[in-house]
Amino acid sequence: MFDIVVQNLLSPVVLFFILGLIGAIVKSDFKFPPGLSEALSIYLLIAIGLKGGMELSNYSFSEVALPIAATLFLGSIIPVITMVILKWMMKLDLKNSIGLAATYGSVSIVTYGAALTFLDNTNTSYEAFMNGLVVVMEIPAIFVALMLLAILEGKKVEELPNTKSVGISATSLSSVISPEVIRESLFGKSVFLLVGSLLTGLIVGKEAAMPVVQPLFIDLYQSMLLLFLLNMGLIAGQRLAVVRRHGIKLLLFGILTPVLYGILGIFVGYGVGLSLGGATLLGILSGSASYIAAPAALRASVPDADPSIYLGLALGVTFPFNLAVNIPLLYAIASLLY
Repeated sequence: MFDIVVQNLLSPVVLFFILGLIGAIVKSDFKFPPGLSEALSIYLLIAIGLKGGMELSNYSFSEVALPIAATLFLGSIIPVITMVILKWMMKLDLKNSIGLAATYGSVSIVTYGAALTFLDNTNTSYEAFMNGLVVVMEIPAIFVALMLLAILEGKKVEELPNTKSVGISATSLSSVISPEVIRESLFGKSVFLLVGSLLTGLIVGKEAAMPVVQPLFIDLYQSMLLLFLLNMGLIAGQRLAVVRRHGIKLLLFGILTPVLYGILGIFVGYGVGLSLGGATLLGILSGSASYIAAPAALRASVPDADPSIYLGLALGVTFPFNLAVNIPLLYAIASLLY
């Protein structure tokens, strides 16, 4: 186990992230041009979507039905578990609990990309359709978190004195899950590019698409990921101080829940027949936290949630923990199970 952690820490992917982290901590004047940062984000979303679509084209629906169902289950149950931990055990306020439920129920595409690199370096095979499951898991957590907000706010209205409201009204639901929220969830940048690229690869097929896709989106993928993680290190380092102000409980949440959710994902993957590599990837997806799709939806639908909490915790704590420790840890746990 120790050898696996050291090997991961000394990989170029993690070292470039640490380099960015150190740059932020020592307040280096090095910065990424905003346009380059955006371009790298778009590149990674398209690359993963295309690879997932091309590989899915080799499978029938019956072969991927169970893994898709498992992914939808995880994307729906993790926000509920998060709410129980934050709202009723840690006594965090409702809006920030919802923000973290959506963020931690959704996925980090870059953590997933780093996990692919880790499995490749350890010569561990995995189901090629796993890239497609990233898209599946990106969406349900946002809807479930917003449904929970509508339910809990509906109960608050019901408990007020001199009110005739009973239960959760259609108005309460529609005010939270508005057409704008649905549009943002389905057509926001990350989901739109992932789904669009996946469908392109699926329709064209691997054999026809590979000659066009390989030079840019396959051969250069690892190099582009290094640059992106250098930038993520800079951003995460800037968020650490913000997270620290919110206390040790949230810091522990950002470290312990990725392990808890990751183990849950591994067991679910094992239950639906995924390989060691596939179950590891499903665990890593379950233990990651979104900083693109979920925050975009939260800004539109839950503006009272503090971005310094859900973004700061996802980027400043969980993201570096997953890169350095949780990816090899979950792989080791999955190896014991298999």
